[in-house]
Amino acid sequence: MTGEAVAQLPFVQRVTERAASARRRIVLPEGEDPRVLRAAQILGELDACDVVLLGDPVAIRARAGSADLDLGKAEIVDAADDQRCERYAAEYAQLRAHKGVTRSAARQAMTQRAYLATMMVHSGEVDGMVSGAAHTTAETIRPAFEIIRTAPDAGGVSSVFFMVFPDQVRVFGDCAVTPDPSAAQLADIARASARTAEHFDVDPKVAMLSYSSGSSGSGPSVDVVREAVKLLAQDDPPLCVEGPLQYDAAVNQEIAAAKASGSPVAGKATVLIFPSLDAGNIAYKAVQQSAGVPAIGPILQGLNRPVNDLSRGCTVPDIVNTVLVTAVQAQF
Repeated sequence: MTGEAVAQLPFVQRVTERAASARRRIVLPEGEDPRVLRAAQILGELDACDVVLLGDPVAIRARAGSADLDLGKAEIVDAADDQRCERYAAEYAQLRAHKGVTRSAARQAMTQRAYLATMMVHSGEVDGMVSGAAHTTAETIRPAFEIIRTAPDAGGVSSVFFMVFPDQVRVFGDCAVTPDPSAAQLADIARASARTAEHFDVDPKVAMLSYSSGSSGSGPSVDVVREAVKLLAQDDPPLCVEGPLQYDAAVNQEIAAAKASGSPVAGKATVLIFPSLDAGNIAYKAVQQSAGVPAIGPILQGLNRPVNDLSRGCTVPDIVNTVLVTAVQAQF
């Protein structure tokens, strides 16, 4: 699907309008990446948020010029600026002093773009960060865990993808962060994912997925899902949740009628919680690649401020859409 086609999706249009309603500044620490530069131009044309490119200003301008890109609306910040790096090194050393981080180690950390950009978020110089086009997920989110940290009301950090189907948006979680969640972690992921869905105008009907629907199967992994559903019923009774459900029973009303008759969620699920990182990551990529469904994310939830990751295989539309989502998250 082309970038232009993705931009015309109603969900993306709504997110763009939301972002423009209260502009936020989003830093992209991979400022020399050609995809990031193209995304910066598109974001400038959309005029929905303020983009900050972190990197070598000479290299950024040279690459933009050779690609005939107009970065007039983007701010370019020198990643090697001594005053900024020293200021943030001092602050980072103070934040991590309990872990034995020295000023020298902090200076070294600020040579890594993700750390420097995360300090920009922490300080309020920018409102959010999007990285990962050229870095691993760990390299992107480790600084956020150390510096931004988990929000007081969050059970932990997890992630979702917005799967933009032709007729609706479904929220898939967790597909990027928690490898083998416990029942309590699954319940936290479900709560956080439902809140994220609500924030983006998706009515949360939560399906806790497994290889079994209802009481039809047994085993350790399905028992964890059942326990998570019990915890949600006890601690968050207003949440519309059902599980365990198989994927087909969660999204297909005819199958739901046979496997989970009378359920308010089965066949109509909008938030799908996978029992493991393996299942979630495989499922979102299978749907994305096989059905051509745009996947926006991973969108991190549970941090004090928005920091979001990209796949190293990301496209220009992936970057644009993730920045727009991050700008909306920064409004909350």
